[in-house]
Amino acid sequence: MKTVNISAREKAINTLLKEAQKEGLILRSPDGHEFILAEIDDFNREIELTRHSQELMKLLDERGRQTKTIKTAEVKKQLGLE
Repeated sequence: MKTVNISAREKAINTLLKEAQKEGLILRSPDGHEFILAEIDDFNREIELTRHSQELMKLLDERGRQTKTIKTAEVKKQLGLE
């Protein structure tokens, strides 16, 4: 994992960081990708925040019920790696 230092001048990001100190956030990009923003003071707290995220738990449950798989060769083909 990469660490990115945030400048004090980045007002919008710093506002989100302050909110994340209170409770974990799920950030959704315009294209629908989701990211977790949570303070990492220890691993147990990170796990706790993740488990309390109803949206994330729902997503993981849905993905866990998926039975269809894609063969490695097909993924390589789709990514143009063959």
